[in-house]
Amino acid sequence: MDDIVSIPFASGVACVFTRRAPDKSTPNEDSLALVPCNTGTGILVIADGMGGSRAGDLASREAVNALAEATGNGCDNTDALRDAILNGVEQANTRIAAMNLGAATTVAIVEIQDHHVRPYHIGDSMALITGQRGKLKYQSTAHSPVGYAVEAGLLDADDAIYHADRHLISNAVGMPGMHVEMGPRIALAARDTVLVASDGLFDNLQADEIIATIRRGPLPDAAKALAGHCQERMHHPGNDQPHKPDDMSFILYRRS
Repeated sequence: MDDIVSIPFASGVACVFTRRAPDKSTPNEDSLALVPCNTGTGILVIADGMGGSRAGDLASREAVNALAEATGNGCDNTDALRDAILNGVEQANTRIAAMNLGAATTVAIVEIQDHHVRPYHIGDSMALITGQRGKLKYQSTAHSPVGYAVEAGLLDADDAIYHADRHLISNAVGMPGMHVEMGPRIALAARDTVLVASDGLFDNLQADEIIATIRRGPLPDAAKALAGHCQERMHHPGNDQPHKPDDMSFILYRRS
């Protein structure tokens, strides 16, 4: 999927994009889905597979499939949707471990219900919510020593993107001891924008660059600009700019 796809979804609109790393011959190890539950309700999910060879893409696909199975039959209230998401992650963890391939996958999920959202994540695929004026309403923290150092105030977020150990994650679906971090339930104002993305985006663009790109304008235009900006950074790094060619996928969502 190399083009931006725009889809009416959960009383709003979602735009999706995925592309494998530049000059990469093996499969894209990212998987993504929009899973409708009921009218105005659904989940956004991105998984970024680990393990190399075919193991990474198999793990990410298994995680997305498990979540779609768990949540796609309809969840009639907030508690039911939360429980379905957590059950889907547990099912994915069991299935991926049973492959015995040494594979794992990071996952980021955002539930949408009644103009509210709630993020969940495992690893360093992440979620971000911004208002139209650029106010950061939420950003998840990567499950890694570097991510925890940023959260504790020991490392500046702008410096973390250059850290040599940024990609040493401590939590993924398929790993022993996997755990889900569930964020707060957040009311979405009109024109708020939700982003769910693999680390291929966050490794090449700083949060303020992302927010400036997605916070306003028609959502398909924002998605096109975000994909273009990240791809340009991967292909042509500038001085003192982050640069890491990688598979990159994202979903943007904005309520109507």
